[in-house]
Amino acid sequence: MRTIQNSSKLNILHTADWHIGKVLHKHALQDELELFSHWLLQTIEEESIDLLLVSGDIFDLANPSAKDRAMYYGLLSQLSKLSIQIIITGGNHDSVGLLNAPKDLLQAINVKVIGGATENIADELIEVRNKKNELVLIVAAVPFLRDKDLRNKETDEAYANRTEAIRAGIKLHYETLAKLVKEKHPKLPVLAMGHLYTIGADPSESERDIHVGNAAAVEASIFNGFDYVALGHIHRPQIIAKNEMIRYSGSPIALSFSEKDDTKSVVILSLDKKGKIGVPSIKPVPKFRALKKFKGDLATVSGQLKLFKPEYPLTSFVEIEVLEKEFSALTISAVEDLKSQYEEHETFKILKGRTFFESGTKDTSDLFRHGENIEDLQPGEVFKKRLELEGLEKEQVSDLSEVFQELLEIIQESEEA
Repeated sequence: MRTIQNSSKLNILHTADWHIGKVLHKHALQDELELFSHWLLQTIEEESIDLLLVSGDIFDLANPSAKDRAMYYGLLSQLSKLSIQIIITGGNHDSVGLLNAPKDLLQAINVKVIGGATENIADELIEVRNKKNELVLIVAAVPFLRDKDLRNKETDEAYANRTEAIRAGIKLHYETLAKLVKEKHPKLPVLAMGHLYTIGADPSESERDIHVGNAAAVEASIFNGFDYVALGHIHRPQIIAKNEMIRYSGSPIALSFSEKDDTKSVVILSLDKKGKIGVPSIKPVPKFRALKKFKGDLATVSGQLKLFKPEYPLTSFVEIEVLEKEFSALTISAVEDLKSQYEEHETFKILKGRTFFESGTKDTSDLFRHGENIEDLQPGEVFKKRLELEGLEKEQVSDLSEVFQELLEIIQESEEA
């Protein structure tokens, strides 16, 4: 195993939740991940990083595309040229088998991968050495712990429900690792990694619930015995239990519109000559693409779009929400026209448009006489009643009826084929 560079102290970078392959409203986020990769390589050199920790959710899907795998291995190849040590753990989105498959090859370039819980829990303890081959740090590289990793038929019976059993299993896992390190390396600093939901964490809309919809969230007290805890799964960077040494690094890019105003970052910490881990510092990740949401009536949203001038290198992604007082099919059509108007815009793209009405819409079944079942009517009759509700001009009614009839014939022909 190659050794890390700096013999006087150890510089560590904590990141997580890359979600390679993530798609936002059918648009891939690969471009910003590419830019993040370049920034990460530059930051590792500028900050003299010796050890890189990636705490889960490397990929967004368990079976990533060939292009996404190429991005992952390409980045690892570039990182290997910097002669740093890398520890990667699996997340709830990752396939254990896919991450673990090349682990022996990756170890040759100083990349240690723990895709899932190991058969022998001691194998999750990784020794970190300096240039002089001195053992300076132990990392408890805990991946996302699945139910099958935690369930024990005998011990489960001691708990009132499945959630309590899972929570107890996670706690026991960390306690066991802390005990093993204390017995074998009582004087060395110990850093833990984890991919889970901790009580008090502030999630965004882009995280998938884990362990019974996060009901099995764990207390920060399970991390007693560790000098720093490098967490993944929650995409907003934050500390836990007001403890600066227990942190979610957050995702390096915004993965949903709920994160549009978040400042993305990585965590940098150092191990000094005396073997003490100092208070971490936060290094913001540059924003490569703006996510913007415009809300208001149709005129307001239209005006906001005209004034919007993005300031980031990648095409901005936009959501619009139009709210009008009275329901109108014409308003819905106008919103669609507005979206089409900006399809070829140079600096931003409307990914999603939604229309709401304060008065709501009438249910089509309310248009018919009492005792008249909508299921008994022909589609043309239902559509005619719907048009009557709108109060449209005769020409509009004629055009819409013609289009409806054409669509109906296409559907009928496909059903008969």
